[in-house]
Amino acid sequence: QVQLMESGGGSVQSGGSLRLSCVVSGSTYSGYSIGWFRQAPGKQREGVAALDGHGRETYSDSVKGRLTISKDNARNTLYLQMESLQPEDTAMYYCVADPTSSLVINPLAQDEYNTWGQGTQVTVSS
Repeated sequence: QVQLMESGGGSVQSGGSLRLSCVVSGSTYSGYSIGWFRQAPGKQREGVAALDGHGRETYSDSVKGRLTISKDNARNTLYLQMESLQPEDTAMYYCVADPTSSLVINPLAQDEYNTWGQGTQVTVSS
């Protein structure tokens, strides 16, 4: 059974950067669909970045140009590089995966993913 464990969250000032990591355990990452979601207090969970098994990246409009999703197959680790962070980026960030599929229909829809990490908190102060 695939398990995901995020790390790298923290507190930064506006304009700062963070890199989130997500270690995949229980199986070797083999090109299935992965992504990052976030949920701010009082708001709905939203997909911010996704990477399918064919290497196609998808980003939400709110983060495009500032966040970059990537993976290191040798380390079985997924990443989310976050630049130019703003207070509205403050949220719990979750790593997600669908180990059964290399391609999902709607990469930023949470229903597409059946495996979730516990989350890592990102706080951006102005």
